[in-house]
Amino acid sequence: MAISISLINMKGGVGKTTLAAQLAHAAARRDLRTLAVDLDPQANLSQALLSPETYVKHLRDKRPTIVQIFEQYFPPTEGSSSPQPLDIGQVILKKPTYSSKLDLIVSRLELSHTLKNPTGKERRLAKALSRVADEYDLILIDCAPTESILTEAAYHASRYALVPVKPEFLATIGLPLLARSIREFKYENGDHALDICGIVFNHSSSYSDGPEGSTSIKEVQAEAKKNGWPVFETHVRYSRSYAKAAREGTPIGSTSHVRWHVSGEFSRFVDEFFQAIGFTQEKQ
Repeated sequence: MAISISLINMKGGVGKTTLAAQLAHAAARRDLRTLAVDLDPQANLSQALLSPETYVKHLRDKRPTIVQIFEQYFPPTEGSSSPQPLDIGQVILKKPTYSSKLDLIVSRLELSHTLKNPTGKERRLAKALSRVADEYDLILIDCAPTESILTEAAYHASRYALVPVKPEFLATIGLPLLARSIREFKYENGDHALDICGIVFNHSSSYSDGPEGSTSIKEVQAEAKKNGWPVFETHVRYSRSYAKAAREGTPIGSTSHVRWHVSGEFSRFVDEFFQAIGFTQEKQ
């Protein structure tokens, strides 16, 4: 049975999608059956794992996306003259990269239409994923940086939340909102176990270093302590190789001209992350 983790922060620009893509690659390289779920209408994770060109072709070919999960049907097409019931297997894109262990649920901008009529949709993602949970070891859900029905859908579908934080001015701004959001969810869903597996400092720009970065780290650590949230020791420090990895669609360790200390640091974070969610070496 898969362990489901949402990557979430109520503040944007923290490098969440880059982290989600690289964690998906890392899990697949460690022979874990991995499903990446793009729950952001901007569809950045879909493009990072497919390449922008392949993603556009996916949409032009009118292939299914996560929109169908929330609408619970496939619309009429040239090959089908009437709406068809949802089959989660048709939504999952098998092996979108070189890895035979990594699958993807693609997003698209039309997912934002779900926000206009959200009534009764908050559990649909969880129900759909429950039908394939035994086919995977790990499900990673990349979330949009705002609280909405999509956030609640991610909570219902997740056992853990991973919180990337960029150490900069106002780094803590999204954390109280996240704490309140999770508290309210757990109050209303007392039988659902949802925990923060950790906060990771994700230095997604070169401006995260220096005195301001150090001050921000201390502020985040204080906020985490107040909420009882663990903080990962390993930082994912800025490197231009992450942008190159997204363009090449590769794990950071296989990206052209990547420096060993960059790939080594990310590997250490992956070890720490897997330990936090209960993946022992034996399970891997």
